[in-house]
Amino acid sequence: MSMTIRVIIDILLAIGVFFTLVGVLGIIRMPDVFGRLQASTCIPSLGNIFLIAGGIVYAIATNVTEPGTYVKLAVILLMVLLTNPISGHALCKAAYKMGALPKSKMVIDDYKEDDPE
Repeated sequence: MSMTIRVIIDILLAIGVFFTLVGVLGIIRMPDVFGRLQASTCIPSLGNIFLIAGGIVYAIATNVTEPGTYVKLAVILLMVLLTNPISGHALCKAAYKMGALPKSKMVIDDYKEDDPE
């Protein structure tokens, strides 16, 4: 494996770790449940994209001939990209229905319009 490929892999992994770390810090620093859910779903999704991209580049650079490796990495990426936004939305809606409100006043309240009560 050449030095250029190693640098590319290291950069991809460093970016992924950075976004994941920022997501963790966001969970700690955000004042309400909605901000914490935003920090725990969107930012780590971006971190996972870069981490998996680093894994794919590493697999290509080391001449992994097993096609299952690429399929597994692609499935993991697809599942993260599909489930994180859906679970974040479901958790936000559940928190809203349980009475958790954001610290600041909401400009648009689409959940209230959807509520039949």
